[in-house]
Amino acid sequence: MLPRFTQPPTPIALAAIAFAFVLPGLAGHDPWKTHDVLGISIVHGMAQTGDGLVPRVAGLAWLSDPPLYHWLALAFGSALHKLIEFHAAARLASGVFVLCALWLIHAAARDWSHVDDRRATAAAALLVMLGSVGLMVHAHEALPELAALAGLCGALAALPHATTRPATAGALFGVALGCAFLSANWIAPAALGIAVIAAHLACGEWRSRRAFVFLGIGIPLSLAIGAAWPVALAMRSRELYAAWWALASQPQDTMLRNLEYFISTGGWFTWPAWPLAVWTLWALRRRLAEPRVFVPTVASLAILAGISYWGPREDVNLIPLLAPLALLASQGVPSLRRGAAAALDWFGVITFAFFASLVWLGYLGIMTGFPPKVADNFVRAAPGFIGRFELFSFLMAIALSLGWLYIALFTSPSPSRSVTRWAAGIGLLWGTFAMLWMPWADYQKSYRPVAMQLGARIAPGSGCMAQRFLGLSQAAALDYHAGIRPRPFDPRKPEACRLLLIQGAPGNELDAPGPAWRKIADVGRPGDRNERYRLYRLTK
Repeated sequence: MLPRFTQPPTPIALAAIAFAFVLPGLAGHDPWKTHDVLGISIVHGMAQTGDGLVPRVAGLAWLSDPPLYHWLALAFGSALHKLIEFHAAARLASGVFVLCALWLIHAAARDWSHVDDRRATAAAALLVMLGSVGLMVHAHEALPELAALAGLCGALAALPHATTRPATAGALFGVALGCAFLSANWIAPAALGIAVIAAHLACGEWRSRRAFVFLGIGIPLSLAIGAAWPVALAMRSRELYAAWWALASQPQDTMLRNLEYFISTGGWFTWPAWPLAVWTLWALRRRLAEPRVFVPTVASLAILAGISYWGPREDVNLIPLLAPLALLASQGVPSLRRGAAAALDWFGVITFAFFASLVWLGYLGIMTGFPPKVADNFVRAAPGFIGRFELFSFLMAIALSLGWLYIALFTSPSPSRSVTRWAAGIGLLWGTFAMLWMPWADYQKSYRPVAMQLGARIAPGSGCMAQRFLGLSQAAALDYHAGIRPRPFDPRKPEACRLLLIQGAPGNELDAPGPAWRKIADVGRPGDRNERYRLYRLTK
């Protein structure tokens, strides 16, 4: 008889669950649109040009995100590109930031909990964050928001020591929050800073002389670090600084439409963090003035309000929200009612057992053609794909499945069992997909064949190339894989370039340039019903 999986999980068990979730899928596939290929394109551009100050996508300045994430990704890509592909090496930065975020949110919950609940609350914080549905795929993409998530978790981890070691805690808080400012959108770190300042006014525990030391060090330090990149950008180019300021300060779309999007998307993206956070607020409603409840609550609401006002409507903007939300949610797990815990527990077990079974069934269809209907669906989605058996991936999928079965069947009854088995299910679903379906998914998502085919049709000395309707993600992929970097088509000078690339629909050529142009390539990704790339040469 196998031993019970004790609750709350030990640090070794938590580390095993974290690594089993983070590592699969970082390598083994090309950059995919949208955010992954943009991040890889920026890092690749930095490696080629040596300019680490101005992020660029296919040669165009990309000022929506500061470059901290890209700096670490560049370090990995430069150090390991001889061993693995550049994009896979660069993507290891995502794994580092996610693992740091999980470790730091564990530390924050551990140090900010009562002694009796310390282990359970700390484990719950890590598991709730790892188990957030929206993080499942994004944790394995080249996303600057993952660096911001780690920075916010680091800032939260410093707060429990604000009254006992105010100078040290203030310095650590300032550095972590400053790194979050240097990583992605400024809204989330600003919201956490505002929540901490408000807590020093509203929470009696923090109204002391030590508060002046903590705030006097932490807030100025975070602002100084966060302002370093905009200041350097302004010194480089006033035009680039003005463009960054316009992006950072001007709201995109209306607040009502943005709020509607983030509430509807956040409902599944932050599951199960948000219902557990609601339970925490109810269970600790008489302790709302305590900093450990007040700070994550105010920070979560401020982040939601900020991204709703400024936008844009992209689900990656919800990633930093997971830091305060997971910390808040973890405090309610030890007191979770038995019925609610059992509902989440068995819902997760049944859901992940069902979907993991579908992954294995799909893998059987890919490899053997049985069942025929399942195999036919995969063939229609990726015509021409031939599955190849890879022993390592197969054994890893077996190990993940057996590990999940052990956790599902032998976990000791406990309020934390629900989040443990949920997080293990997330790791199972993503891990088996990455091990078994990744070659099939990459076959239809990769732009490498498109770029190679187009590149083969471009004769040396052909001169410049113009483009019409080419998406930014597609431009990044073509530049990364084949060095194809077309300029925007100028209707006032239609014959300025002898080559013209048009992204259009597969079913028609209504966007063809005219009789003076001869089509020399017509390519697309396998099974793609939305995109087709046609290359024309001027015949005059």
